[in-house]
Amino acid sequence: MSVRSSSTILKPKVQVELEQYPTGPHIASRLLYTAENSFDDISNKVVADFGCGCGTLGAAAALLGAEQVIGIDIDSQSLGIASMNAENLELDIDFVQCDISNLGWRGQIVDTVVMNPPFGTRKKGADIDFLFVALKVASEAVYSLHKTSTRDHVKRAALRDLNASSAEVLCELRFDVPQLYKFHKKKEVDIAVDLWRFVPKRSRGENINVGVRCPLD
Repeated sequence: MSVRSSSTILKPKVQVELEQYPTGPHIASRLLYTAENSFDDISNKVVADFGCGCGTLGAAAALLGAEQVIGIDIDSQSLGIASMNAENLELDIDFVQCDISNLGWRGQIVDTVVMNPPFGTRKKGADIDFLFVALKVASEAVYSLHKTSTRDHVKRAALRDLNASSAEVLCELRFDVPQLYKFHKKKEVDIAVDLWRFVPKRSRGENINVGVRCPLD
């Protein structure tokens, strides 16, 4: 899979309080390629991109033939740019402005969640907060990036405290973080991150209908 030239992707001004680190095309391609070609979790599926930013992961999912893509972010500027990127790429993506912790969805109403959540460096536990909600609303799988240094903590939390029936590190990647904020001392830093695939437990008493459009309209 190739995400079209990164030069076509507009990027918003990042906000330190939201711990925004844009997902590069290499990592986005690896995440979506693996999700689709190894697990068949993207094409003809309802996919939600949590903390979508400029919309890279959601755009990649749409290019791979997702039935519906929903991008969710708290930042209105990011959503505006994500919408322009989708329009430039001629992609049909729904965008919702919302704090993930206040997402009012009930039950497993999307098939797959893809996300590059805050690492939880500035706001402790922010990455687990995203994972908590993702595992509540996804019926098939959650793909997420987390710092390799938190691997044991993430697996323990997912299996013990959240709704995961399995938690697997698919590969370790190098996340290229440029000098985005004033407190960054170096022009560029590589951070080791894990690409995870979490499988949620199915909701008791619920029939999961794969491919049913999310009721946003």
